[in-house]
Amino acid sequence: MAKRTITEMSYERAKKNIEKRKETIEKLTKSGVLFINPESCYVEEGVKIGKGTVVEQNVMLQGDTVIGENCVIGMGSKLVDTEVGDGSELLSVVAVDAKLGKNVLAGPFSYIRPETVICDNVKVGDFVEVKNAVVGEGTKIAHLTYVGDSDVGKNVNFGCGTVTVNYDGKKKFRCKIGDDCFIGCNTNLVAPVEIKAGAYTAAGSTITDEVPENTLAIARARQINKKGWKDKRED
Repeated sequence: MAKRTITEMSYERAKKNIEKRKETIEKLTKSGVLFINPESCYVEEGVKIGKGTVVEQNVMLQGDTVIGENCVIGMGSKLVDTEVGDGSELLSVVAVDAKLGKNVLAGPFSYIRPETVICDNVKVGDFVEVKNAVVGEGTKIAHLTYVGDSDVGKNVNFGCGTVTVNYDGKKKFRCKIGDDCFIGCNTNLVAPVEIKAGAYTAAGSTITDEVPENTLAIARARQINKKGWKDKRED
């Protein structure tokens, strides 16, 4: 597979599709798609969109992108060779070579990178990046999180600031997270590592070993309060 780029654009590609942009949008409109501001949108000829879907202003849809029915593709979104299931809502999302299921909520400012599969009823929130990962049904990745090279089960909750530490400088490794896990804020999951079903990680933990089912893993230094420290420092 050829390496994907962020823009997925070239002068030749843009020129070819700009000439057909108006015709492409008119065909989609007649099939039941609503463009809020069609003049601001760039839609390539191969894009397919289901009826009842709303496309807001400043949206770019490229390649073999397929969008289901009754979706909202919010302003500032860019989808390249990406599949979006019925009823999904995306706001300021960039997605390349990805598959999103039904009723997915993504954005604002989410980056869904190649070879990612987002299952039904998943939330991918603000400033979240997902790469080469499978995210199970009902999982919530609300904000400020990186999930790369991972297999994530159903109904997992990611706390703010979670990072799957997938690269050691030479090789990429995978994380595996079971169903119904709770990943505390600012957790580092150092791959390869497995968090088994129903397990919790405490906020601020760096997890390097397997966490058994229904277990709370705490991997952080114990807090020490030094009384009178401020007064001594100012003497």
